[in-house]
Amino acid sequence: MATPTPRSIDPHKETSVTTPASPLLTLNNGVSMPALGLGVYRSAPEDTAGAVRTALGNGYRLIDTAAAYGNEAQVGEGITGSGLDRSEVFVTTKLWNSEHGFDATLRAFDTSLHSLGLDYLDLYLIHWPIPAEFDATIASYQAMEKLLDEGRVRAIGVSNFTEKHLETLISRTTVVPAVNQVELHPFFTQPAVRDADATHGVITQAWSPIGGVYSNHPADPDDLVRPLEHPTLAGLAARYGKSPAQIVLRWHLQQGRAVIPKSVRANRIAENIDVFDFALTSEDIDAIDAIDIVLRGGSDPDLVEAHTFG
Repeated sequence: MATPTPRSIDPHKETSVTTPASPLLTLNNGVSMPALGLGVYRSAPEDTAGAVRTALGNGYRLIDTAAAYGNEAQVGEGITGSGLDRSEVFVTTKLWNSEHGFDATLRAFDTSLHSLGLDYLDLYLIHWPIPAEFDATIASYQAMEKLLDEGRVRAIGVSNFTEKHLETLISRTTVVPAVNQVELHPFFTQPAVRDADATHGVITQAWSPIGGVYSNHPADPDDLVRPLEHPTLAGLAARYGKSPAQIVLRWHLQQGRAVIPKSVRANRIAENIDVFDFALTSEDIDAIDAIDIVLRGGSDPDLVEAHTFG
């Protein structure tokens, strides 16, 4: 397998910027969003700015963070140090569960924007629905509609919404979400959510797109599952001269999904975006679809409460 040469950015030197490597998806409001970006979930603050600079130097143009990740400031530092104009980088952050409600959402947005050091956002998402307090979730989305109308954010959306949550939100608000970011990987393909998203023109964006964050269950050490070791993926990787992770990312992208793989390692960051020089066949895609064992690694959105995560 040919390994791309990672381009790591030294923050103390002038930066020569690469050409964007990812194709664009058109959101339902006409805004363009890169299909592949860098996620920074569980990226330590001390590693985040460097990872962002490295990603942008390797052609990434989408960075996905969240208030709950504790690294928005470092994402902003990485963007500033990249040598790119602000308009060239698509920035997503998310509203945390403890801030649901109209006024709380407006305050949280201002806090995130200040932390990032930006004067507008490209995409603002509700991080999780709170089913037991869904009126507050609706109020948050209505506040986001206000931010959109004021031009402070270019697109709004949701994260971790089931098809039921999505249908309810759409029936009670004005702006159809542009994106629904959900756990989605070969062991958990979420067909009902994908179908609901498609029906409403919502882009499905996969977090944990290769299943590498949550798919292993340490409480069951004798029954660990490792998606990237699945023989179907190993066989396809050997055939195409790519890594199993690259095969999975390509599987997402060819079906119109956006992906935000996470890494702070320069070689992995470069590898994850080196997926646009080959194409899977329809039979390959069907074979990966068949891997699904309905293994949700993250929290069940129907059970999330305002303080579920502490």
